[in-house]
Amino acid sequence: MRVLITAGASGIGRAMGEAFDVAGAEVWVTDLDAAALKDLPENWHARQANAADEAQMCAVFDEIAAAGGLDVLCANAGIAGPTAQVEDIDLEDLRACVSVNLEGAFLAAKYATPLMKSAGRGAIILTSSTAGIYGYPNRAPYAAAKWAVIGLMKTLAMELGPHGIRANAICPGAVEGPRMEGVLKREAELKGMSRDAVYQGYAAGTSMRSWVRAEDVANMAVFLGSDAARLVSGQVIAVDGHTENPDPKV
Repeated sequence: MRVLITAGASGIGRAMGEAFDVAGAEVWVTDLDAAALKDLPENWHARQANAADEAQMCAVFDEIAAAGGLDVLCANAGIAGPTAQVEDIDLEDLRACVSVNLEGAFLAAKYATPLMKSAGRGAIILTSSTAGIYGYPNRAPYAAAKWAVIGLMKTLAMELGPHGIRANAICPGAVEGPRMEGVLKREAELKGMSRDAVYQGYAAGTSMRSWVRAEDVANMAVFLGSDAARLVSGQVIAVDGHTENPDPKV
C-alpha cells in the first residue's frame, strides 16, 4: 500500500504517517515546513510542497506515478484561519483559509484520481472538521472551507465509486496540539476568558468530556484506507467524542 499525506510532517498528518507506517504502508509526505520534514523517519518519502500550489503538487504526483501509483490519499493540509466576528475578518484572510483547506484538497484529489482509476481502486480521505458539520461562531472562513470540503468529498464519492475508488471525510473535534493552542489564545481574548477556561469548555462541549488526540484521527484514517472499509464511501465521520455544543463555554 502506498499512501500520500499532505501536511504530513507534524500534528494529525504525522500521526497518520506513523499509523500507516505501522500498518505496513509506504509513506509519502508533503509539507511546507522544511525543518519538520527533516525530522521524519528515514524510510518515508518527504517532499516540500505547498498543497495549494498546482505545479508543486503535480511534480509530487509525477514522482508517485513513477514509483508505481497511489493506493490512499490523505488530503490533510489546512490552516485555522482568523478567529474573529465576521465583520472584522478581511477578505484576504478568508481567501487564504479557503485556498489551503479547500483548494489543497481539490488539487490532491484531482491528481490522485488518474492514478487510482488506472489501478481500479483507491481511497481518498479528506480532513474536514466538526466546524464543517455544525458551523462555528467566530470561525467563519474555516467553517465555510470545511463545509466545502465535505461537498467535495460527497461529489468525489459519486463520481469515482464506479471506478472502485472510495472517498470519505474525517471531521476531527478539538485536537490537542500547537494549532489549537493558537485558537484557544484568540478565543480567550475575544471572549474575555482565560485560556484554561476556554480549554475546559471544549471538553465540556462533548459527551465524552475529552479532547481528541492526533492518534485518534490517524487510526480512523488507517481504517478508511483499508479493505476493512471497502464499502464505506461518501461518509462524514466525526472523531470528536461527540460534540454537543459547537460554541464551547464553561
